[in-house]
Amino acid sequence: MMKTCVLIPSYNVSSTIGGIAKEIKDMGFDVIVVDDGSTDNTERAAADNGAIVMRHVKNLGKGASLKEGFDFILRMTNFDFVVIMDGDGQHSPKDIQKFIVHARKQSDDIVVGNRMGLTRNMPFVRNMTNRIMSSVLSALCGQRIPDTQCGFRLIRRGVLEKIKLESSKYDLESELLIKASRRNMKIASVPVESIYRDELSRIHPVKDTIRFMSLLLKSYFEKK
Repeated sequence: MMKTCVLIPSYNVSSTIGGIAKEIKDMGFDVIVVDDGSTDNTERAAADNGAIVMRHVKNLGKGASLKEGFDFILRMTNFDFVVIMDGDGQHSPKDIQKFIVHARKQSDDIVVGNRMGLTRNMPFVRNMTNRIMSSVLSALCGQRIPDTQCGFRLIRRGVLEKIKLESSKYDLESELLIKASRRNMKIASVPVESIYRDELSRIHPVKDTIRFMSLLLKSYFEKK
């Protein structure tokens, strides 16, 4: 029996987080939400629908939220796997089962969602950016990862026990893949749906591109 929880870093997602938490709870999984300094009702909406909620007084970034969630899981729980997903409704809780089915059959350390098989509704710029960044990261990791920018993924507990993560923003998701690959950990992918609404991306095109390039340069020279 695989003990699995779902970790959701969240920021100003009061309109969606309650329904997502409830659906996941109804599927039989524990839900852990890290409210990253929201100014709306995110914390209450998550808690009212059965989630364990941790809250930052101010916004620290997605990476900081994930690290806090990982630390809590390692210190306070005995879950074998953690699924991480977004709280804005972009990911479908129904797809969690795809990760579980894969993990039961395979021994991969990380399973990343792959949205690139169905990009009809994906914004053009995001589509091109994902393809370029995924190609670069796949080369750096030495294994093919079709959608390295997808935040919907399953991680074995052992990965979090062995890897020290440093980033506090969106680049943490890339850092995790690079450091796991350095330890010869296996990374697989499963197809997932991505639901696009009219929400604005919280990725800053300039700052986060600089962070990504800095991460690549640092990883390159560490490898050397």
